[in-house]
Amino acid sequence: MTLRNQVLIWVTFLVVLVLLLWLFRGILLPFVVGAALAYLLNPLVNQLQNWRFNRGWATAVVLLSVITIIVSLFFMYVPLIGQQIIGLIQRLPGYVSDLQALITRWSPEINEWLGPERAAQLQTSISGLASQALGFIATLPAELVNIGLTGAGVIGFTLLTPVVAFYLLLDWEGMVRGLQGLLPRESRAEINQILSDIDKSMAGVIRGQGGVLLIDAAYYATALSLIGLNFGLAVGLIAGLLSFIPYVGFAVGFAISVGIAVVQFWPNYWMVVAVGAIFLGWQFIEGNILYPKLVGGSININPVWLMFALLAFGALFGFVGLLLAVPLAAIVGVLVRYGVAKYKASTLYLGQNGGPDGTPGKS
Repeated sequence: MTLRNQVLIWVTFLVVLVLLLWLFRGILLPFVVGAALAYLLNPLVNQLQNWRFNRGWATAVVLLSVITIIVSLFFMYVPLIGQQIIGLIQRLPGYVSDLQALITRWSPEINEWLGPERAAQLQTSISGLASQALGFIATLPAELVNIGLTGAGVIGFTLLTPVVAFYLLLDWEGMVRGLQGLLPRESRAEINQILSDIDKSMAGVIRGQGGVLLIDAAYYATALSLIGLNFGLAVGLIAGLLSFIPYVGFAVGFAISVGIAVVQFWPNYWMVVAVGAIFLGWQFIEGNILYPKLVGGSININPVWLMFALLAFGALFGFVGLLLAVPLAAIVGVLVRYGVAKYKASTLYLGQNGGPDGTPGKS
């Protein structure tokens, strides 16, 4: 088969896959989460198999253990978290009004410090951000309905997701062998290397970055609660769970926390500084210690490309697109790197008489 025909086949396959995802985006959520859960838990099931467990029993033990932990945490923390989130949503307009009142009170000092033009720009920017935040909160119930987080949708999700995860885990090795058997024989070794790179990148996304996200949420929620910030638990969880978008979790959490701290603690500005230091200090630790240790270079995605993928997939597929964006961006990154390597080894790049280092070779 010529290279042109191979490219056409793979491009057609990709177009059909994107079309199917778009057509079925409304029902994909439990399947996507179930597949991610199965991928995450497969190493544990394999370990139990190594300890002479039957595959079915190993799958049942691992999945039931995880479901028990999730349900226990749900009943322990969700009522408190839900109460704080609802309270934050109700109180946020008041915080915005109080902050604007403080800024108005400080107007002479701000005008003297920044000058009239910049002071006016600052007040306009804060008012604009406040309007956007309140507008987002107003549309939140409709957005939750759009992604299926209604009563029936939640029940269907909670019932279907474990079933999907169970059957995928039960036949995971069989599915892998089946896919291996479909690979072209001549290119099997090369394709297996690409799949190995994709697996490494996906592990970095789901296991590594997922671990960073959970640690971020736990740290922010605990630190802000201990310092006494109003709704610190809810703000910390929001900041941590938004960390899958580069810098967005930090920026949103920092802005909301400092705004609440100014209203709550002023004129004790040291408490405001302490709240800001919680985010700035952890951002340094995450970027220099936590992220390199748990994720490393396995994802190797430029943050700009990652944000573009999140916006693009979110616009195309909604909430399901946000879940798929990072893993698919990791896969595309592996394929692009492979394509660039093949291009640099081809005569199109080297020329008919080019050597491996790009210098003209002997004819």
